[in-house]
Amino acid sequence: MKKPLPVLSPPAPAYQGPGLSRRAFVELGATGLVASWFLPSSRAAWAAGRAGVAPRASARNCLFVFLPGAPSQIDTWDLKEGVWTPTDFAPTGFGGGIRFPQGLLPNLAAALPDLAIVRSVKASALVHGLGQTWLQIARNPTGATGSIAPHLGAVAALELSSSRAPSAVLPAFLALNAPGGLVGSGYLPSLYSPFSVVPTSTGLSSLTHPDGGARFALRWNDLQQLDAALRTGQPLGKDAGNAADFYLQAKVLMDGPEVNSLFAFSASDAARYGNTAFGNSCLVAKQVLAGNRGARFVQVSLGGWDMHAGIYDRQAANSLYAVGRQLDEALAALIADLKTTAGASGGASLFDETLVVVAGEFGRTVGSLNGQGGRDHFAVNSVVFAGGGVRGGRVVGATDAAGTNVTEAGMPGRTELRAEDVACTVYSALGIDWTTMRHDDPLNRGFEYVPYAKEGVFGPIDALF
Repeated sequence: MKKPLPVLSPPAPAYQGPGLSRRAFVELGATGLVASWFLPSSRAAWAAGRAGVAPRASARNCLFVFLPGAPSQIDTWDLKEGVWTPTDFAPTGFGGGIRFPQGLLPNLAAALPDLAIVRSVKASALVHGLGQTWLQIARNPTGATGSIAPHLGAVAALELSSSRAPSAVLPAFLALNAPGGLVGSGYLPSLYSPFSVVPTSTGLSSLTHPDGGARFALRWNDLQQLDAALRTGQPLGKDAGNAADFYLQAKVLMDGPEVNSLFAFSASDAARYGNTAFGNSCLVAKQVLAGNRGARFVQVSLGGWDMHAGIYDRQAANSLYAVGRQLDEALAALIADLKTTAGASGGASLFDETLVVVAGEFGRTVGSLNGQGGRDHFAVNSVVFAGGGVRGGRVVGATDAAGTNVTEAGMPGRTELRAEDVACTVYSALGIDWTTMRHDDPLNRGFEYVPYAKEGVFGPIDALF
Protein backbone atom coordinates (compact mmCIF):
# COMPACT_ATOMS: atom_id res chain seq x y z
CA MET A 1 0.00 0.00 0.00
CA LYS A 2 1.26 3.45 -0.89
CA LYS A 3 2.29 5.69 1.97
CA PRO A 4 0.10 8.80 2.13
CA LEU A 5 1.73 12.01 0.99
CA PRO A 6 1.88 14.57 3.80
CA VAL A 7 -0.70 17.27 3.19
CA LEU A 8 0.76 20.74 2.70
CA SER A 9 -2.06 23.20 3.21
CA PRO A 10 -1.22 25.89 2.42
CA PRO A 11 1.71 24.65 0.32
CA ALA A 12 5.01 24.78 2.12
CA PRO A 13 7.53 27.33 0.86
CA ALA A 14 9.92 25.82 -1.65
CA TYR A 15 12.71 25.72 0.93
CA GLN A 16 10.74 23.36 3.18
CA GLY A 17 9.46 19.85 2.80
CA PRO A 18 11.07 16.46 2.25
CA GLY A 19 13.52 17.57 -0.43
CA LEU A 20 16.05 19.32 1.82
CA SER A 21 17.10 18.42 5.34
CA ARG A 22 19.03 20.82 7.57
CA ARG A 23 22.08 18.58 7.41
CA ALA A 24 21.88 18.40 3.62
CA PHE A 25 21.57 22.17 3.42
CA VAL A 26 24.73 22.66 5.48
CA GLU A 27 26.62 20.02 3.49
CA LEU A 28 25.53 21.47 0.16
CA GLY A 29 26.43 25.00 1.19
CA ALA A 30 29.86 23.87 2.38
CA THR A 31 30.71 22.03 -0.82
CA GLY A 32 29.49 24.65 -3.26
CA LEU A 33 28.88 21.95 -5.87
CA VAL A 34 26.95 23.03 -8.93
CA ALA A 35 26.39 20.37 -11.61
CA SER A 36 28.76 17.56 -12.37
CA TRP A 37 32.10 19.03 -13.17
CA PHE A 38 33.95 16.72 -10.80
CA LEU A 39 33.00 13.51 -12.54
CA PRO A 40 36.07 12.04 -14.24
CA SER A 41 34.17 11.02 -17.36
CA SER A 42 30.97 12.01 -19.18
CA ARG A 43 30.08 8.32 -19.26
CA ALA A 44 30.86 7.31 -15.70
CA ALA A 45 29.80 3.80 -14.84
CA TRP A 46 26.82 3.52 -12.53
CA ALA A 47 24.81 0.93 -10.70
CA ALA A 48 21.10 1.45 -10.15
CA GLY A 49 18.89 0.31 -7.32
CA ARG A 50 15.22 -0.31 -8.06
CA ALA A 51 12.14 -1.19 -6.05
CA GLY A 52 11.01 -3.99 -8.33
CA VAL A 53 8.07 -2.21 -9.97
CA ALA A 54 6.72 -3.02 -13.44
CA PRO A 55 6.62 -0.01 -15.78
CA ARG A 56 3.56 0.10 -18.00
CA ALA A 57 5.51 0.67 -21.26
CA SER A 58 2.36 1.76 -23.10
CA ALA A 59 4.04 4.58 -25.05
CA ARG A 60 7.05 4.87 -27.30
CA ASN A 61 7.27 8.68 -27.13
CA CYS A 62 6.27 11.52 -24.84
CA LEU A 63 5.01 14.91 -26.01
CA PHE A 64 5.02 17.28 -23.05
CA VAL A 65 2.93 20.42 -23.64
CA PHE A 66 4.27 22.86 -21.07
CA LEU A 67 2.12 25.90 -20.16
CA PRO A 68 4.37 28.20 -18.07
CA GLY A 69 2.52 30.99 -16.33
CA ALA A 70 -0.16 28.65 -14.95
CA PRO A 71 -3.57 28.43 -16.69
CA SER A 72 -6.75 28.95 -14.72
CA GLN A 73 -8.06 25.46 -14.08
CA ILE A 74 -11.53 26.60 -13.04
CA ASP A 75 -11.98 28.33 -16.40
CA THR A 76 -10.74 25.36 -18.42
CA TRP A 77 -10.09 21.77 -17.31
CA ASP A 78 -12.00 21.96 -14.00
CA LEU A 79 -14.73 24.44 -14.93
CA LYS A 80 -16.48 26.07 -11.96
CA GLU A 81 -19.38 28.23 -13.03
CA GLY A 82 -20.47 31.38 -11.25
CA VAL A 83 -21.37 35.01 -11.74
CA TRP A 84 -17.82 35.49 -13.06
CA THR A 85 -18.24 33.05 -15.96
CA PRO A 86 -18.55 34.84 -19.32
CA THR A 87 -21.65 33.78 -21.21
CA ASP A 88 -19.67 33.08 -24.36
CA PHE A 89 -17.82 30.31 -22.53
CA ALA A 90 -20.99 28.34 -23.33
CA PRO A 91 -20.47 25.71 -20.58
CA THR A 92 -21.59 22.33 -21.86
CA GLY A 93 -21.89 18.92 -20.26
CA PHE A 94 -20.07 16.00 -21.90
CA GLY A 95 -19.80 12.33 -21.04
CA GLY A 96 -17.50 11.10 -18.31
CA GLY A 97 -18.47 13.82 -15.85
CA ILE A 98 -16.86 16.58 -17.91
CA ARG A 99 -18.26 20.09 -17.84
CA PHE A 100 -16.32 22.16 -20.34
CA PRO A 101 -16.18 25.74 -21.75
CA GLN A 102 -17.09 24.81 -25.30
CA GLY A 103 -17.28 28.43 -26.41
CA LEU A 104 -13.76 29.20 -25.17
CA LEU A 105 -12.06 26.00 -26.43
CA PRO A 106 -14.32 24.64 -29.19
CA ASN A 107 -11.76 22.43 -30.90
CA LEU A 108 -10.60 20.83 -27.66
CA ALA A 109 -14.25 20.30 -26.71
CA ALA A 110 -14.55 18.12 -29.81
CA ALA A 111 -11.36 16.29 -28.79
CA LEU A 112 -12.56 15.49 -25.25
CA PRO A 113 -13.17 11.80 -26.07
CA ASP A 114 -9.39 11.53 -26.41
CA LEU A 115 -8.48 13.49 -23.26
CA ALA A 116 -8.25 12.38 -19.63
CA ILE A 117 -8.29 15.23 -17.12
CA VAL A 118 -6.62 14.82 -13.72
CA ARG A 119 -8.18 17.43 -11.41
CA SER A 120 -6.47 16.51 -8.15
CA VAL A 121 -2.94 17.85 -8.68
CA LYS A 122 -1.52 20.22 -6.08
CA ALA A 123 1.58 22.33 -6.58
CA SER A 124 4.28 22.41 -3.90
CA ALA A 125 5.58 25.89 -4.77
CA LEU A 126 3.64 29.00 -5.82
CA VAL A 127 6.57 30.91 -7.34
CA HIS A 128 6.71 30.64 -11.11
CA GLY A 129 10.39 29.77 -11.49
CA LEU A 130 10.37 27.22 -8.69
CA GLY A 131 7.12 25.65 -9.81
CA GLN A 132 8.21 25.40 -13.44
CA THR A 133 11.52 23.80 -12.50
CA TRP A 134 9.80 21.44 -10.04
CA LEU A 135 7.52 20.19 -12.81
CA GLN A 136 10.49 19.56 -15.12
CA ILE A 137 12.74 17.76 -12.60
CA ALA A 138 10.17 16.10 -10.28
CA ARG A 139 11.68 17.42 -7.06
CA ASN A 140 12.24 20.50 -4.93
CA PRO A 141 14.65 22.73 -6.89
CA THR A 142 16.15 24.01 -3.63
CA GLY A 143 16.68 20.49 -2.31
CA ALA A 144 20.08 18.85 -2.06
CA THR A 145 19.84 17.32 -5.55
CA GLY A 146 17.85 20.13 -7.13
CA SER A 147 20.86 21.85 -8.68
CA ILE A 148 22.08 18.68 -10.41
CA ALA A 149 18.70 17.25 -11.43
CA PRO A 150 18.06 16.60 -15.13
CA HIS A 151 14.84 17.29 -16.98
CA LEU A 152 12.44 14.36 -17.34
CA GLY A 153 13.28 14.44 -21.04
CA ALA A 154 16.99 14.06 -20.34
CA VAL A 155 16.32 11.00 -18.17
CA ALA A 156 14.11 9.59 -20.92
CA ALA A 157 16.83 10.25 -23.51
CA LEU A 158 19.37 8.36 -21.42
CA GLU A 159 17.09 5.43 -20.60
CA LEU A 160 15.91 5.04 -24.20
CA SER A 161 19.37 5.39 -25.72
CA SER A 162 19.91 1.63 -25.86
CA SER A 163 17.04 1.30 -28.35
CA ARG A 164 18.33 3.97 -30.77
CA ALA A 165 18.57 2.67 -34.32
CA PRO A 166 21.39 3.55 -36.75
CA SER A 167 18.94 5.88 -38.51
CA ALA A 168 18.43 7.91 -35.30
CA VAL A 169 20.12 11.18 -36.24
CA LEU A 170 17.98 13.53 -34.14
CA PRO A 171 18.67 14.15 -30.46
CA ALA A 172 16.29 12.12 -28.32
CA PHE A 173 15.12 15.20 -26.37
CA LEU A 174 13.79 18.22 -28.26
CA ALA A 175 12.42 21.46 -26.80
CA LEU A 176 10.34 23.62 -29.14
CA ASN A 177 9.39 27.24 -28.41
CA ALA A 178 11.02 26.78 -25.01
CA PRO A 179 10.99 29.53 -22.35
CA GLY A 180 14.08 30.79 -20.54
CA GLY A 181 13.51 28.41 -17.64
CA LEU A 182 14.12 25.25 -19.67
CA VAL A 183 16.01 22.68 -17.57
CA GLY A 184 18.89 20.82 -19.21
CA SER A 185 20.59 17.49 -18.60
CA GLY A 186 21.67 18.33 -15.05
CA TYR A 187 24.62 16.19 -14.02
CA LEU A 188 23.96 13.70 -16.83
CA PRO A 189 26.17 13.93 -19.94
CA SER A 190 25.27 16.84 -22.20
CA LEU A 191 24.47 14.30 -24.91
CA TYR A 192 21.04 14.11 -23.25
CA SER A 193 20.44 17.88 -23.15
CA PRO A 194 17.41 19.31 -24.95
CA PHE A 195 17.91 20.40 -28.54
CA SER A 196 16.11 23.73 -28.31
CA VAL A 197 14.54 25.20 -31.45
CA VAL A 198 12.04 27.93 -32.28
CA PRO A 199 10.58 26.52 -35.52
CA THR A 200 10.41 28.50 -38.75
CA SER A 201 8.90 27.48 -42.07
CA THR A 202 12.34 27.10 -43.66
CA GLY A 203 13.57 24.67 -41.02
CA LEU A 204 17.07 24.77 -39.55
CA SER A 205 19.12 27.24 -41.55
CA SER A 206 22.22 26.55 -39.44
CA LEU A 207 22.50 23.03 -40.91
CA THR A 208 24.13 24.50 -44.01
CA HIS A 209 27.66 25.83 -43.68
CA PRO A 210 28.11 29.20 -45.45
CA ASP A 211 31.35 28.04 -47.10
CA GLY A 212 29.87 24.82 -48.43
CA GLY A 213 29.92 21.20 -47.32
CA ALA A 214 33.24 20.26 -48.87
CA ARG A 215 35.13 23.08 -47.20
CA PHE A 216 33.47 22.32 -43.87
CA ALA A 217 34.47 18.65 -44.16
CA LEU A 218 38.11 19.65 -44.61
CA ARG A 219 37.97 21.87 -41.54
CA TRP A 220 36.29 19.12 -39.53
CA ASN A 221 38.99 16.63 -40.43
CA ASP A 222 41.70 19.13 -39.52
CA LEU A 223 40.05 19.72 -36.17
CA GLN A 224 39.94 16.00 -35.38
CA GLN A 225 43.61 15.60 -36.16
CA LEU A 226 44.56 18.56 -34.00
CA ASP A 227 42.70 17.86 -30.76
CA ALA A 228 40.78 14.59 -30.91
CA ALA A 229 42.89 13.13 -28.10
CA LEU A 230 42.16 16.09 -25.85
CA ARG A 231 38.44 15.83 -26.50
CA THR A 232 38.13 12.16 -25.66
CA GLY A 233 40.43 11.78 -22.67
CA GLN A 234 42.49 13.38 -19.98
CA PRO A 235 43.51 15.91 -18.87
CA LEU A 236 40.39 17.89 -19.81
CA GLY A 237 37.90 15.20 -18.77
CA LYS A 238 34.17 15.70 -18.69
CA ASP A 239 33.92 19.21 -20.13
CA ALA A 240 35.91 18.22 -23.20
CA GLY A 241 33.94 15.02 -23.58
CA ASN A 242 30.67 16.94 -23.46
CA ALA A 243 31.95 19.37 -26.07
CA ALA A 244 32.99 16.48 -28.32
CA ASP A 245 29.54 14.91 -28.01
CA PHE A 246 27.91 18.24 -28.83
CA TYR A 247 30.00 18.81 -31.95
CA LEU A 248 29.52 15.26 -33.17
CA GLN A 249 25.76 15.46 -32.70
CA ALA A 250 25.68 18.74 -34.63
CA LYS A 251 27.68 17.21 -37.47
CA VAL A 252 25.33 14.23 -37.67
CA LEU A 253 22.45 16.68 -38.14
CA MET A 254 24.36 18.55 -40.84
CA ASP A 255 25.18 15.32 -42.67
CA GLY A 256 21.56 14.13 -42.72
CA PRO A 257 19.99 15.47 -45.93
CA GLU A 258 16.46 14.74 -44.77
CA VAL A 259 16.74 16.40 -41.35
CA ASN A 260 15.68 19.87 -42.47
CA SER A 261 12.44 18.56 -43.96
CA LEU A 262 11.36 17.41 -40.49
CA PHE A 263 11.59 20.99 -39.20
CA ALA A 264 10.26 22.86 -42.24
CA PHE A 265 6.56 23.26 -42.97
CA SER A 266 4.14 24.74 -45.50
CA ALA A 267 1.92 27.77 -45.04
CA SER A 268 -1.19 25.62 -45.32
CA ASP A 269 -0.04 23.29 -42.54
CA ALA A 270 0.87 26.25 -40.34
CA ALA A 271 -2.62 27.67 -40.90
CA ARG A 272 -4.22 24.42 -39.68
CA TYR A 273 -2.28 24.79 -36.44
CA GLY A 274 -3.22 28.45 -35.95
CA ASN A 275 -0.30 30.36 -37.53
CA THR A 276 1.41 30.92 -34.18
CA ALA A 277 4.82 30.06 -32.76
CA PHE A 278 3.15 27.49 -30.52
CA GLY A 279 1.16 26.05 -33.39
CA ASN A 280 4.26 25.75 -35.55
CA SER A 281 6.00 24.00 -32.66
CA CYS A 282 3.17 21.47 -32.34
CA LEU A 283 3.34 20.87 -36.07
CA VAL A 284 7.09 20.27 -35.98
CA ALA A 285 6.67 18.02 -32.93
CA LYS A 286 4.32 15.82 -34.91
CA GLN A 287 6.70 15.76 -37.88
CA VAL A 288 9.81 14.79 -35.93
CA LEU A 289 7.99 12.02 -34.09
CA ALA A 290 6.46 10.76 -37.33
CA GLY A 291 9.88 10.86 -38.98
CA ASN A 292 11.14 8.26 -36.48
CA ARG A 293 14.70 9.55 -36.64
CA GLY A 294 15.54 9.44 -32.95
CA ALA A 295 13.36 12.06 -31.23
CA ARG A 296 11.47 10.39 -28.36
CA PHE A 297 10.70 13.16 -25.85
CA VAL A 298 9.48 16.52 -27.19
CA GLN A 299 8.54 19.47 -25.00
CA VAL A 300 6.40 22.17 -26.64
CA SER A 301 5.79 25.36 -24.67
CA LEU A 302 3.08 28.04 -24.66
CA GLY A 303 3.51 30.85 -22.14
CA GLY A 304 1.35 33.86 -21.35
CA TRP A 305 -0.94 32.32 -18.71
CA ASP A 306 0.08 34.60 -15.81
CA MET A 307 -3.22 36.52 -15.84
CA HIS A 308 -3.36 38.54 -12.64
CA ALA A 309 -5.34 41.19 -14.53
CA GLY A 310 -7.79 41.26 -17.43
CA ILE A 311 -8.20 37.51 -17.70
CA TYR A 312 -11.52 37.89 -19.58
CA ASP A 313 -10.51 40.99 -21.57
CA ARG A 314 -11.39 40.02 -25.15
CA GLN A 315 -9.26 42.84 -26.57
CA ALA A 316 -6.06 42.02 -24.67
CA ALA A 317 -3.28 40.04 -26.32
CA ASN A 318 -2.57 38.23 -23.05
CA SER A 319 -6.08 37.24 -22.02
CA LEU A 320 -7.60 33.80 -21.60
CA TYR A 321 -9.34 34.28 -24.94
CA ALA A 322 -6.15 35.05 -26.87
CA VAL A 323 -3.85 32.48 -25.29
CA GLY A 324 -6.63 29.91 -25.05
CA ARG A 325 -7.25 30.24 -28.79
CA GLN A 326 -3.62 29.36 -29.51
CA LEU A 327 -3.83 26.26 -27.32
CA ASP A 328 -7.21 25.24 -28.69
CA GLU A 329 -6.28 25.42 -32.36
CA ALA A 330 -2.82 23.89 -32.13
CA LEU A 331 -3.39 21.12 -29.57
CA ALA A 332 -6.58 19.93 -31.25
CA ALA A 333 -4.84 19.84 -34.65
CA LEU A 334 -1.91 18.00 -33.10
CA ILE A 335 -4.12 15.30 -31.60
CA ALA A 336 -6.04 14.89 -34.85
CA ASP A 337 -2.82 14.51 -36.84
CA LEU A 338 -1.30 12.06 -34.37
CA LYS A 339 -4.40 9.89 -34.71
CA THR A 340 -4.17 9.77 -38.50
CA THR A 341 -0.39 9.26 -38.70
CA ALA A 342 1.08 5.76 -38.77
CA GLY A 343 3.27 4.86 -35.83
CA ALA A 344 6.58 3.02 -35.84
CA SER A 345 4.97 -0.36 -35.15
CA GLY A 346 2.51 -2.03 -37.47
CA GLY A 347 -1.15 -1.15 -36.96
CA ALA A 348 -0.58 1.53 -34.31
CA SER A 349 -1.08 5.24 -34.86
CA LEU A 350 1.37 7.85 -33.65
CA PHE A 351 -1.29 8.83 -31.10
CA ASP A 352 -1.31 5.26 -29.76
CA GLU A 353 2.47 5.41 -29.37
CA THR A 354 2.77 8.91 -27.89
CA LEU A 355 1.85 9.97 -24.37
CA VAL A 356 0.66 13.59 -24.49
CA VAL A 357 0.87 15.56 -21.22
CA VAL A 358 -0.48 19.11 -20.83
CA ALA A 359 0.51 20.94 -17.63
CA GLY A 360 1.39 24.27 -16.04
CA GLU A 361 3.26 24.84 -12.79
CA PHE A 362 0.21 25.56 -10.58
CA GLY A 363 -3.36 26.82 -10.75
CA ARG A 364 -5.29 30.08 -10.33
CA THR A 365 -7.42 31.39 -7.48
CA VAL A 366 -11.02 30.26 -7.47
CA GLY A 367 -14.32 32.12 -7.23
CA SER A 368 -14.71 35.76 -8.19
CA LEU A 369 -11.89 37.67 -9.86
CA ASN A 370 -9.45 39.84 -7.95
CA GLY A 371 -9.56 43.64 -7.99
CA GLN A 372 -7.72 43.75 -11.31
CA GLY A 373 -10.08 41.39 -13.06
CA GLY A 374 -7.65 38.48 -12.90
CA ARG A 375 -6.71 35.41 -10.89
CA ASP A 376 -3.69 34.92 -8.65
CA HIS A 377 -1.51 31.90 -7.80
CA PHE A 378 -3.21 28.82 -6.36
CA ALA A 379 -1.99 25.33 -5.51
CA VAL A 380 -4.79 23.14 -6.89
CA ASN A 381 -4.56 22.59 -10.63
CA SER A 382 -5.28 20.11 -13.40
CA VAL A 383 -3.09 18.08 -15.76
CA VAL A 384 -4.36 16.59 -19.02
CA PHE A 385 -3.21 13.29 -20.55
CA ALA A 386 -3.92 11.69 -23.92
CA GLY A 387 -2.58 8.95 -26.16
CA GLY A 388 -0.01 6.34 -25.17
CA GLY A 389 -2.56 3.97 -23.67
CA VAL A 390 -4.58 6.64 -21.83
CA ARG A 391 -8.36 6.14 -21.78
CA GLY A 392 -9.89 9.42 -22.89
CA GLY A 393 -13.23 11.09 -22.27
CA ARG A 394 -12.96 10.91 -18.51
CA VAL A 395 -11.89 12.64 -15.31
CA VAL A 396 -9.53 11.38 -12.61
CA GLY A 397 -9.78 13.01 -9.18
CA ALA A 398 -12.13 15.76 -8.10
CA THR A 399 -12.32 19.09 -6.29
CA ASP A 400 -15.13 20.58 -4.23
CA ALA A 401 -17.86 22.79 -5.69
CA ALA A 402 -15.67 25.91 -5.53
CA GLY A 403 -12.45 24.21 -6.64
CA THR A 404 -10.74 25.14 -3.37
CA ASN A 405 -9.87 21.66 -2.13
CA VAL A 406 -9.16 18.25 -3.59
CA THR A 407 -11.92 15.87 -2.52
CA GLU A 408 -10.76 12.79 -4.41
CA ALA A 409 -7.19 12.10 -5.48
CA GLY A 410 -7.88 9.34 -7.97
CA MET A 411 -5.14 7.19 -6.44
CA PRO A 412 -5.63 4.81 -3.49
CA GLY A 413 -4.28 6.05 -0.17
CA ARG A 414 -3.66 9.59 -1.37
CA THR A 415 -5.25 12.93 -0.56
CA GLU A 416 -3.86 14.76 -3.61
CA LEU A 417 -1.37 14.25 -6.43
CA ARG A 418 1.87 16.12 -7.13
CA ALA A 419 4.28 16.87 -9.96
CA GLU A 420 6.25 13.83 -8.82
CA ASP A 421 3.25 11.62 -9.65
CA VAL A 422 3.07 13.15 -13.11
CA ALA A 423 6.76 12.27 -13.59
CA CYS A 424 6.19 8.69 -12.39
CA THR A 425 3.35 8.39 -14.90
CA VAL A 426 5.54 9.61 -17.76
CA TYR A 427 8.37 7.26 -16.83
CA SER A 428 6.08 4.27 -16.42
CA ALA A 429 4.38 4.86 -19.78
CA LEU A 430 7.80 5.02 -21.47
CA GLY A 431 8.88 1.77 -19.82
CA ILE A 432 11.24 3.46 -17.35
CA ASP A 433 11.47 2.32 -13.73
CA TRP A 434 10.50 5.44 -11.81
CA THR A 435 12.03 4.06 -8.60
CA THR A 436 15.56 4.04 -10.05
CA MET A 437 18.36 5.22 -7.76
CA ARG A 438 21.56 6.07 -9.64
CA HIS A 439 24.96 6.11 -7.93
CA ASP A 440 27.00 8.32 -10.24
CA ASP A 441 25.93 11.72 -8.92
CA PRO A 442 28.58 14.29 -7.93
CA LEU A 443 27.13 14.66 -4.44
CA ASN A 444 27.79 10.95 -3.83
CA ARG A 445 24.47 10.53 -2.08
CA GLY A 446 22.52 8.63 -4.74
CA PHE A 447 20.20 10.24 -7.26
CA GLU A 448 16.57 9.12 -7.42
CA TYR A 449 14.64 9.68 -10.62
CA VAL A 450 11.69 10.59 -8.38
CA PRO A 451 12.49 11.15 -4.70
CA TYR A 452 10.52 8.92 -2.31
CA ALA A 453 9.03 6.92 -5.18
CA LYS A 454 10.72 3.70 -4.11
CA GLU A 455 9.01 4.06 -0.71
CA GLY A 456 5.64 4.36 -2.46
CA VAL A 457 5.05 8.01 -1.55
CA PHE A 458 4.72 8.88 -5.25
CA GLY A 459 3.74 6.68 -8.18
CA PRO A 460 2.09 6.49 -11.59
CA ILE A 461 -1.53 7.57 -11.98
CA ASP A 462 -2.70 4.12 -13.02
CA ALA A 463 -6.36 5.16 -13.20
CA LEU A 464 -5.55 6.96 -16.46
CA PHE A 465 -4.91 3.73 -18.36
